Amino acid sequence: MAGVKERAVLVLEDGTVYHGYAFGARGKTVGEVVFNTAQTGYQEIMTDPSYHGQIVVMTYPHQGNYGVNVYDMQSNRPWVKGFVAKEFSRIASNPRAQQTIGEFMEFYGVVGIEGIDTRALVRKIREGGVLKGTIAHASLFGAPDHAFTEEELEALRREAQAWTDIDGRDMTPEVSTPLPYAWPTLKSGRRIVVMDFGIKHAIVENLAALGFEVIVVPGKTPAHQIMALEPHGLLISNGPGDPTMPRYAHETIWKLMGLLPTFGICLGHQLLALAAGGGPSR
Repeated sequence: MAGVKERAVLVLEDGTVYHGYAFGARGKTVGEVVFNTAQTGYQEIMTDPSYHGQIVVMTYPHQGNYGVNVYDMQSNRPWVKGFVAKEFSRIASNPRAQQTIGEFMEFYGVVGIEGIDTRALVRKIREGGVLKGTIAHASLFGAPDHAFTEEELEALRREAQAWTDIDGRDMTPEVSTPLPYAWPTLKSGRRIVVMDFGIKHAIVENLAALGFEVIVVPGKTPAHQIMALEPHGLLISNGPGDPTMPRYAHETIWKLMGLLPTFGICLGHQLLALAAGGGPSR
């Protein structure tokens, strides 16, 4: 059916349904629905390991206009479970582009939906907190123009509800480097060790550009192995998951924070606070 836009739905665990159109890889995906307010940087967001397990809704209405290229990857692949926008661009209007956003999502299996009321969805998440959701494309049910039945929507809601929560999960083993590595640089400066809980490439690149020697180690690396690298400072990286769960990291950070200048980003900042004895606000 050439020219017919394939129908799609996003069904939240509370039963709210958003009707739109399929984009990216065709299929179905389930995850925690969150939003991002950036006007640019969709490729960086999709390839940021911090979004592992999440369906990301972009508040800026138009996504993909400048395409995708290998130089803006923040890891070796996308980590988002799904991607949502008011409208995705079919063309890439930038000389740096190597693919369109649609081609990129299809290649890596990222399921998307467009044409929904993203303002209403973001307002719902902002006011009520994140919810789990399922994106499903109509072709799964037989035809691109398939009209979803109440029974099918209820099944998708139950699927979202049954999906394993990110809260209570240590996701470090799923995103951390399996082996230590040194970031390539022509400069020789003070050495910073990065504990990798889902590091973005841009963070390491910027440290190297500032003249630091950067060594990235797995998040489970114990304190004595980190100290054996003779670092001048410690960075605890960003990443996905529940910061209360990697208790091995709390112990390691507690041992090191009195020995090294230590700072954290995103999840790393939360791990640093927990290692120092902090806890969730009541």
